[in-house]
Amino acid sequence: MAEIASTSAGRGQSPPAPIMNLADDHLFTVLLLLPVDSILSFSATCKRFRNLACSDSLWESLWRREWGPSSVESVKSSQDGLLLPWMVLFKRVCKLDSVSCHRISDLDDDEEESSSSLLPLPRASHSLNFVTDYLVLFGGGREGGRHLDDTWTAYVGESNQKTLKWKKADSVTPGGRFGHTCVVIGDSLVLFGGINDRGERLNDTWIGRVGCHGKQLLWKLLSVVGAAPKPPPRGAHAASCISEKTMVVQGGIGLSGVRLGDTWILELSEDLNSGTWHEVVSNALLPPRSGHTLTYIRENQVVLFGGRGLGYDVLNDVWLLDTQEQCERWIQIFYDFRDLEESASLPRVGHSATLILGGRILIYGGEDTFRHKKDDFWALDVKTIPSKGLQLDGGAVCLNGSKAWKRLDGVSYRPKGRSFHRACADSSGRYVYVFGGMVDGLNLAVTSSLRFENELFMVELLLGL
Repeated sequence: MAEIASTSAGRGQSPPAPIMNLADDHLFTVLLLLPVDSILSFSATCKRFRNLACSDSLWESLWRREWGPSSVESVKSSQDGLLLPWMVLFKRVCKLDSVSCHRISDLDDDEEESSSSLLPLPRASHSLNFVTDYLVLFGGGREGGRHLDDTWTAYVGESNQKTLKWKKADSVTPGGRFGHTCVVIGDSLVLFGGINDRGERLNDTWIGRVGCHGKQLLWKLLSVVGAAPKPPPRGAHAASCISEKTMVVQGGIGLSGVRLGDTWILELSEDLNSGTWHEVVSNALLPPRSGHTLTYIRENQVVLFGGRGLGYDVLNDVWLLDTQEQCERWIQIFYDFRDLEESASLPRVGHSATLILGGRILIYGGEDTFRHKKDDFWALDVKTIPSKGLQLDGGAVCLNGSKAWKRLDGVSYRPKGRSFHRACADSSGRYVYVFGGMVDGLNLAVTSSLRFENELFMVELLLGL
């Protein structure tokens, strides 16, 4: 089109389009302000624009804009990333069909394999977080319904090694527990609730920080400001950050084993020394549940998925908590699964749900109503969930399930199906670490035949050749 306009101008019919007079560096700046689809359309207009819109430097900048500088450095440090143009890598992230699992080796070659004291004990319903380049593992439950109160760290850094070494950290712990939640806020951890081995539900809040090169985890009890109520004691709930200094807690198992459906938000002070709780009042009635997940997807929005509801039914419903514009509300997201095969395998409890590179929630594992453990990977595309304009009657929206959900192929090492494990992504979002959980025991005919794991493995998003 632009070439035709230029030719016509030469015959005196019309002047060239003003955009043709812009220098390439100015056009580059303009392109970085456009959506990706608009850039692809722009590249189809003429040869000059196509060369600019397909340049490696532009797509590296777009990658940095969409997914952050840490993801750029992660690709540059990997061998496969250096073999392909940034535009091709960008498209592969958007398509994402497969993940690769790698079992992490815990010991150096010169260390004794029998040095089990160097490894965390098998556990489930613990917490696992990535903060300040460290994996931080705390607490959990073990066989016999006993809690653990130990803290372990493993340095990851930017190299994403397939060999990591656990260190038992010195810590004045908040007290042993399982079924608690631990959320990353900045370079700190915010721990809430859980259940101890006396069966007591807890509702205390602690702030943790990694110190002394991972050898210490420093905890302090959060001071709750004011006389306003705070969340009742609970375990097996879900939690997530929802903004820079804000955490949300939802559901779980409360006193007397009752499943809860309430939602609470914690507003933290700038120095993280104190905070204020308030309960979310929403028109939408969120069913009580436990063993579900909350995942941060963007500022002021988190996604809830699955869990075990009343009557022990395992759920596959999706809800969005939206706190934009001083309005806190739950919105149910309905999906049309008619064009999506294997949708029957989606209901689950005790799974993990992690925001990964490319704006997807990676859902792994869990168990169904019959307590069968799962080993599958699903991706829920966050981009299909509108970020604004959700002023809807009844607090619900219906979306195309086949566009939003995708079952991913797992290649390389295939971990056992598991539930009540924990997972977290590194700062790039390309690598997800999974630890522990419950797996089926040797006697598959016995429902209670369960085994606790202390396996650590890494899930890598496949981008290369």
